[in-house]
Amino acid sequence: MKISLKRLNKDYHFETVNERGDIVHLDNKTDAEPKGASPMDLLLRAIAGCSSIDIVMILKKQHLELEDLQVEVEGFREDGAVPNVFKKIQLNFLLKGDVPAAKAKRAVDLSMEKYCSVSKMLEKAAEINYAITLNGELIN
Repeated sequence: MKISLKRLNKDYHFETVNERGDIVHLDNKTDAEPKGASPMDLLLRAIAGCSSIDIVMILKKQHLELEDLQVEVEGFREDGAVPNVFKKIQLNFLLKGDVPAAKAKRAVDLSMEKYCSVSKMLEKAAEINYAITLNGELIN
């Protein structure tokens, strides 16, 4: 895996490109008009994406299809700390579809506790908690 980065302006706007040519823009969130995500923002997006891929894959192997999957992620940092790392991350998984609650819960649990590389890496630095809602009902 390889990423390249180049600076696009005289401030903090950067372009990153992976080996496939996918482009992601980075910027400093304190900039007046940021032109990309902050690096810490990308970490939260990464844990949401990684776990979602796992969940869909696990359910597909069981021949179960979700109608919708959304994840809300919130990272909590210690004010004034340097470096200002996440101390706690909360994920809320919102699943919709004809999926038994036990199987939905098992898929999320497997992702967060075993398969999601981003989650496993971040849990070394931050407390990670999650909740699962299936078809509008909290199931854990």
